[in-house]
Amino acid sequence: VLRPTLIRIGGRVYRKNVIQEQAYQHEEEDDFCAGPGDCADEPCDAFVVEETEKGFQCRVEVPSLLYKYIIGKKGETKKRLETETRTSISIPKLGAEGEIVITGQHRSGVISARTRIDVLLDSFRKKQPFTHFLSLALNQPTIQEKFLQFKEEVLEKCSKDHGVSSSLFQNPAKLHLTLGTLVLLNEQEIQKACDLLQQCKEDFVDQIAGGKPLTVEVVGVEYMNDDPAMTDVLYAKVHMKDGSDRLQMIADQLVKRFVASGLMLKEWDRVKLHATVMNTLFRKDPSAEERNNTMTGKSSFKERESFNGRNILKLFGNFYFGEVQLDSVRLSQRFSSDASGYYATSGQL
Repeated sequence: VLRPTLIRIGGRVYRKNVIQEQAYQHEEEDDFCAGPGDCADEPCDAFVVEETEKGFQCRVEVPSLLYKYIIGKKGETKKRLETETRTSISIPKLGAEGEIVITGQHRSGVISARTRIDVLLDSFRKKQPFTHFLSLALNQPTIQEKFLQFKEEVLEKCSKDHGVSSSLFQNPAKLHLTLGTLVLLNEQEIQKACDLLQQCKEDFVDQIAGGKPLTVEVVGVEYMNDDPAMTDVLYAKVHMKDGSDRLQMIADQLVKRFVASGLMLKEWDRVKLHATVMNTLFRKDPSAEERNNTMTGKSSFKERESFNGRNILKLFGNFYFGEVQLDSVRLSQRFSSDASGYYATSGQL
């Protein structure tokens, strides 16, 4: 393979070489493939491998929710890993947070097992629904008031258009910009994300913002897909009032830093600054949150009933939602609410 797929895990890059092997499945996750031979591994000096009296060992921090993917159906994945790398893999009891410990007589075998576990976990982490997202709140009273006016006027003038109904609209208390989504599976990962957010504030956010809130305007609406007659997401556009690109710079650098840390998957070169105001996902789930990654959204798009947004775009293309001061980026928890009705916050800068 001259051009193998590259996988970034925690700042390290691996070559992924596909091997034709039987896949094993965990009995509780029948739609997930847990074959340990998905990738061929190469020894890597990036791991901390300790020398012990009996050989070598390596510790891996793994959220307990992911243990089952290393164990596999009836323990087959774990057994195969141990056999092929000539190691012993100790996994904490299900539900107990701790470290997976790999031990073996040969350093190369321990590194091989660690590499395979990392690649395996990375594959399954990508399939987990996101739990948190970096957000900028746009739920200030003046914006909410204008949004409700927008909703009322759209339903008054466009309710006869195909698919348009009140169930499509965002909850005004949850209006926001999403910078990026994260899969944080235990308290340690949440704390790591909070710490990184504070580090970003010190490293570049305060400097770019000049230590002051950013004044932005929310004006106009646009659609996501190619055909306005078959719209799934309608969003409000956001720009800096002074015409600068400081908000875009902060968003892009935050995402870049989180991707580099391994806490976030890279989706686009630039963050698309948008505030969802109508979404066909809301028909079935008012608390739905769009994931930017189109690959993970395939199944949900199939279940959607699109709406005809042509008249909305024609009549409200330049609708003025208002001006707002942005003074914090939040690590927001999906499917949650705080006292104000906004998403519960795990951390913020």
